[in-house]
Amino acid sequence: MEPPESWEPFDPAFSRMMMDDVLGPMLDHYFRPVIFGRDNLPDDGPVVLAANHSGNAFPYDAIILDAALWRQDGYDPARKLRAVYEKELSYTWWMRPFGLDDFWRRGGGVDMLFDNFDRLLARGDRILYFPEGVPGIGKGFNRRYQLQRFSTSFVLLCARHRTPVVPVYMINAEWINPFGYVFPPLDRLMQRFFGVPFLPLPAGILAIIFPWIWYLAFPARTIFVLGEPIDVGAYLTQAGLTNLAEPDRPTLQRTAERVRQEMQVQLDDLVSTHGRRPYDAGHLWEALKAGWGKLRWVLPTGWPISFVRRARDTGRPPARNALHRILRDWDLIGFYLPFGWPLLTLARMFRRPPCGYRGVSKAERAQRQGAFMWRLSDRPLPPRPPRPPA
Repeated sequence: MEPPESWEPFDPAFSRMMMDDVLGPMLDHYFRPVIFGRDNLPDDGPVVLAANHSGNAFPYDAIILDAALWRQDGYDPARKLRAVYEKELSYTWWMRPFGLDDFWRRGGGVDMLFDNFDRLLARGDRILYFPEGVPGIGKGFNRRYQLQRFSTSFVLLCARHRTPVVPVYMINAEWINPFGYVFPPLDRLMQRFFGVPFLPLPAGILAIIFPWIWYLAFPARTIFVLGEPIDVGAYLTQAGLTNLAEPDRPTLQRTAERVRQEMQVQLDDLVSTHGRRPYDAGHLWEALKAGWGKLRWVLPTGWPISFVRRARDTGRPPARNALHRILRDWDLIGFYLPFGWPLLTLARMFRRPPCGYRGVSKAERAQRQGAFMWRLSDRPLPPRPPRPPA
């Protein structure tokens, strides 16, 4: 039987373009990330970066951290983190930034499956992982900095592969959306009928009216602290678990809870140190002045245009003139119109690529959007290139 053909959806050219033209200015003049403890991240994998989620509806915290670390690594494709994400981020188009096709995979992401995680570790990747899962994204501002239950899967797999876990503490990212409060009964309804695992209030109501507000983020100065690596294999041994082939779940749960509690203590301490001025207004003003010429794209009101236009430009000829450049993206006005979601949905249905899916088969549409489950057992990544000699 022939082995399955390898597949690599990560697009370094697309990711670098988005960094240079869209994300880079946002990082420099809006979010202004700072990374401490960079030396705790090994240059080579396997290694797992286990980070707390900020509890916002949209995972800007992961985007900022991933982008900032890749920039520090000189945009080397071989050193790009492999962020693992839940299926909701691909299957639901508005859970991708402004509906961009297959955004997460084109940026190096991989579907969060047990077997996928196992194969990434075996491949020697550096993985960005959020052990709180979807509850971490949707915990809301009312539970800020409160770590939710950790998954046990990463504990078992890191022990099997003898992989260090580098805790990552995200500070101030909770303030990206301080108007998102969640209520479990409402969240269950949203998951059932709309494929969205939560509806933050009151921000979610405003986002129903004005679509661009769904992606709104406040200019929190994001602080990332990379802690000392954790040997979860040693933790399991101390707990009496030595047979990793047939582990007992209660021991895995106790060990995952131990990691969570240790991270919670450290997170609380770091918040008291770095979380006193989440926006740092003085620094923000200086950063905005430095990026004055780019301000219309740096501020959230310009993000629908900057994200979508740059992505579309990769698949179409240059605009004939300034007016044509505006008119050919007429559908983007839907992000700003009251109750503009139907207009955006209809435009996606009836416009031709790269603006929509008219004339595209259902299967091809799912492939373009990334609205499918990617299993590395069926479509494995190619082997990692060897590192050049030092």
